[in-house]
Amino acid sequence: MVKTIIRLHFIVLALAIVLPGQFAYSGDVEGSSDHPMVSRYPGTEIIDYDFREFDEYEILTGKVVHAPGEPGNSRAEASEKLEGKITKISYYLHEDRSTLEVFRNYEDALKAEGFEILYTCSNKECGGRTFNHKVVEYKHGFGDNYYEQRFMAAKLARSEGDVYVSLYTVKNTTGGGPDRNHLYTQIDIIEIAPMDEGLVTIDADAMAEEIFETGSISIYGILFDFDKADIKPESAATIKEIATLLKDNPDLKIFIVGHTDNKGSLSYNTDLSEKRAQAVVRVLVNEHGIDSGRVTPKGLGFLAPVASNSTEEGRTKNRRVELVEY
Repeated sequence: MVKTIIRLHFIVLALAIVLPGQFAYSGDVEGSSDHPMVSRYPGTEIIDYDFREFDEYEILTGKVVHAPGEPGNSRAEASEKLEGKITKISYYLHEDRSTLEVFRNYEDALKAEGFEILYTCSNKECGGRTFNHKVVEYKHGFGDNYYEQRFMAAKLARSEGDVYVSLYTVKNTTGGGPDRNHLYTQIDIIEIAPMDEGLVTIDADAMAEEIFETGSISIYGILFDFDKADIKPESAATIKEIATLLKDNPDLKIFIVGHTDNKGSLSYNTDLSEKRAQAVVRVLVNEHGIDSGRVTPKGLGFLAPVASNSTEEGRTKNRRVELVEY
């Protein structure tokens, strides 16, 4: 019966793509609603809700192990790093039900909608307490409840952009009071979609004016694959303008300086920013004929921010390539 209800919820919520309206309940936190592609288990309410139009996300596809010296002292044996639209919803169930019952209903519903199960685990096989601390924020009844935990990562391939679901449900077995033995479920939906890019362009003349006035200029039109030094094709026009700048000003020498946000260690980001700067130099030298003695790559990681790294807007500003005259 519960499975039938879940299935009906999927059908109704699918109509939300065509018909306007939000699916919210009286007990839900203000401003929240179910995601159009993944419904709630009957009887639950939303206790936390977070939506981001574009951000990064690491979905776990393997066990989490203890790893001293790494961020959070843990490391997933396998994971995928994603970028796109992210919706995070935390649900609370006012009943003493099994995590298996909730988990199986979601698993059946996702499979029925065409999702591929990438990874699933339960209890200690997930990694115990280490997994619990990595998969969800330490909040409500999630934290330190891992004796009855179940997790699933799923993917739906679509021509308009793949959709990933990270589902984690756990029973509050350590806390007391009225919430003891009740369930908490975290559902994160990641819709792969490109960020709006190419919104700001700058030509060689504007670069020259800024550099000769201030000694440097920040460039945001050079884009890289996530967590890599591979330059995206849409960066070609901006790099061509840098080449034009150098050809129009034959005495100009510049540092190509890579900058990142502060996600990850300093050593990792410094290395990544150095490799990205080197990649830009290679294109200028190999594809545009610029003398290698006029362009020197440097990587500063997150040591020279232009905005606070505490917000996504600030982190976006800090991820840049800078041209510095010398």
